[in-house]
Amino acid sequence: MKKEAFTPYQGNRYPEDETAKRAADFREYMDKRRSLRFFSDKAVSKSVIEDIIMTASSAPSGAHKQPWTFCAVSSHDIKSKIKEAAEKEEFVNYNGRMSEEWLKDLEPFGTDWHKEFLEIAPWLIIVFKRAYENIEGNKMKNYYVNESVGIACGFLISAIHNAGLVTLTHTPSPMNFLQNILERPENERPFLLLPVGYPTEDAVVPSLKRKGPDQVIQYYD
Repeated sequence: MKKEAFTPYQGNRYPEDETAKRAADFREYMDKRRSLRFFSDKAVSKSVIEDIIMTASSAPSGAHKQPWTFCAVSSHDIKSKIKEAAEKEEFVNYNGRMSEEWLKDLEPFGTDWHKEFLEIAPWLIIVFKRAYENIEGNKMKNYYVNESVGIACGFLISAIHNAGLVTLTHTPSPMNFLQNILERPENERPFLLLPVGYPTEDAVVPSLKRKGPDQVIQYYD
């Protein structure tokens, strides 16, 4: 291990009682996060979007390869193309691709193939995973790509919530149309699409209950 390759850790350190309070407060804050389908067209500044994305890009990744590209779209023309292509795929999904069980599980959410929010939300953030790096014509391997990009998306969703904005994890399948519309290189594959903006004044969410600690945690003391 080369000593010159490292720098002193400058993270925060808190007294035990403050650590407990911060953990509880953040748990309560994040529990208020919800996925929304009701977006206002109110503008969100480019600088806010950049800060949100760069927070996501601070996520850990395999060998620090940072195998992601975040495409931030505010162009109405491009959003319209994405909406049209997404609805085309979603129509097929709701009318044949999805199993009856899947459709039944979606009933509480009241969703269908219409995706107006893709045009209304002021921004669409499309996350691409970089399967490999193309450096001067040579393929350079990235590691734990799906895991790394998945963690970055978690950071991204948290940063959006922290800014007082809302989003929805949208995964039209297949998503190859995003690569074509945005003219992304061969080494990039669409991973997740997130509309980002403010909620409408009359926004509603399904009445759902999250699993409790006894359902998601197994302690080994």
